Amino acid sequence: MNRLICTLAFVALAGWMAIAQPRPNILIIYTDDQGYGDVSALNPEAKFKTPNMDRLAREGMTFTDGHSSDSVCTPSRYGLLTGRYSWRTRLKRGVLGAEGPCLIENGRMTLASLLRDHGYQTAMVGKWHLGMQFAGEKGKDRDWSKPFTDGPIEKGFDRFFGIPASMNYGILTYLDQDRVTTPPTLWTRKKPGLVVHDRASYRIMPPYDTERDGNNLEVAPDFVDEEVLEVFTKKAMAWIREAARQPKPFFLYLAYTSPHKPVAPRQEFRGRSQCGAYGDFVVETDHRVGQILALLDELKIADNTMVIFTSDNGPENTWKGRIKMYGHRSAGIYRDGKRSRYEGGHRLPFIIRWPAVIKAGSTYEGPVCQIDLLATFADMLNVSLPPNAGEDSFSFHPVLTGGRIERPALIHHSAAGEFAIREGDWKLIVNKAPTGRGAASVPVYELYNLRTDPSETTNLADEHPALVSRLERLLERLKSSPRSVPLNR
Repeated sequence: MNRLICTLAFVALAGWMAIAQPRPNILIIYTDDQGYGDVSALNPEAKFKTPNMDRLAREGMTFTDGHSSDSVCTPSRYGLLTGRYSWRTRLKRGVLGAEGPCLIENGRMTLASLLRDHGYQTAMVGKWHLGMQFAGEKGKDRDWSKPFTDGPIEKGFDRFFGIPASMNYGILTYLDQDRVTTPPTLWTRKKPGLVVHDRASYRIMPPYDTERDGNNLEVAPDFVDEEVLEVFTKKAMAWIREAARQPKPFFLYLAYTSPHKPVAPRQEFRGRSQCGAYGDFVVETDHRVGQILALLDELKIADNTMVIFTSDNGPENTWKGRIKMYGHRSAGIYRDGKRSRYEGGHRLPFIIRWPAVIKAGSTYEGPVCQIDLLATFADMLNVSLPPNAGEDSFSFHPVLTGGRIERPALIHHSAAGEFAIREGDWKLIVNKAPTGRGAASVPVYELYNLRTDPSETTNLADEHPALVSRLERLLERLKSSPRSVPLNR
């Protein structure tokens, strides 16, 4: 009887402590096209230093096998926010433009709506790139005085400040809640950029034109590409200051536009790296991260703030030129880059710092994915996800306190709509290659053991035909199923 009473008392105490433990503030810093090798803590041979990103690794947990859910902007952002693969939606390949129906349908749970519904203040600052709808049609009957619809504040965010999409898609102005701050009534086209080895390098900067005349980018008179990082950082810091004064914890999704093109570091950061303008841009990005971290220290809230640092996909194709010109490998040891199913397309910097809980300087080597954040946050809040949410999300909450998980198979996806599957150490890429003119496509398999061959150099498909067959069947089953993670997990 005494043993039973003691056991019940312990369980009650543990439950009370779980309730009494303050919920953490949550800050996701999401960079754009930043490869695994673009953080100096992850790449000792990097041609620039990232001391603030390195600080997060030193004071937090580095996930060396962390992935985005896709290899380009829109689908990765969808997966991050919803815990669901984007290829389950209408978007089967590529990305969205600056405007149009949002890929996240109204009513679908997001990180923001989950946290908002459980007592969090929620905000987003930065690049959206999931679709929003503006009044009028490009070049015809625009009415910038009207609110836009289908944006972040309809998907769980209390506050939003940012831009619609990547800068090469136009509608270049800052958005505040559901309004444009300055009407994008001028026109421009891409201007010559700063990256000498990249013929497609460009800038978005004045002077702008009053007539379209072949120009295809709508732009506000006060918009300049090199100011965006500073503007986002100041807005994020202002919101954090305001949120920190409130009794509720906060969630901020800070989606930077760098080092995605246009590569446009401010003047004071130029020449700061040994990797040209691209390296300088990463150096500025790191500086902006440092400003955020310094604010958390100043406000004395760093200890119970979970900072998640990661990127939407691997590096742009300019990674090839950086190897030749500077000896810098943006993807580190991993193969290929943005748009690809190889590891360089989706294995990314993935670091979480939460000093109150996570052991400083720790490392986790098992596979995790950005789609797993929804289930992880739900686990942290001790709530269950409904059947129509987080269909591909698997909680890694135990990992944060030193545990391990056995994550079910991950599916990787290319910009062209091609698939690969990862289970344990094994990764299978299924290609469809024509055998001749008019002939039907036949499968071509690539099988890699990522534990022994993380750079994907040796195709073992012919040596393991039974494994290839099993993984292909699993891939097809998960693609046709509405979810890849069991509901009762």
